[in-house]
Amino acid sequence: MSLTKEQIKLIENTIKDSLRKKFRDYKPETSHMPFHYRLLGRDRMALFSFIHSLNTTFGTSIFEPVAETLASLSFEFAQKQYVVGDTISEQAQSEIQHIMNELTMGKNPDKAEEIERIRKVCNKGTMNKLKT
Repeated sequence: MSLTKEQIKLIENTIKDSLRKKFRDYKPETSHMPFHYRLLGRDRMALFSFIHSLNTTFGTSIFEPVAETLASLSFEFAQKQYVVGDTISEQAQSEIQHIMNELTMGKNPDKAEEIERIRKVCNKGTMNKLKT
């Protein structure tokens, strides 16, 4: 999967625009942290606050659009913040827990078999609504 020049440019522009906006609009969360300032100093606290804010920005403004661009190369449909569903059957939930327990106890993973086990029970039992 290689990217076209257009896709590379799109990803570069997404990153540049997001960083420019962050540099332009950045405001520290709070300016009153006497304990932190005495422990680390104002410069270090300002740097920490900015880096933390930048990490949050990467998660919301960069990673998602880049992932959407990359996914569009391999899939017919790619969308950010896509909700796959809001219910799960009790039996599917139980089967997933059994699989996790087996893996915790040292069983070797077998993705195909685990998926098949979940698919067999995914519509059985009471459907529970998830908080999403």
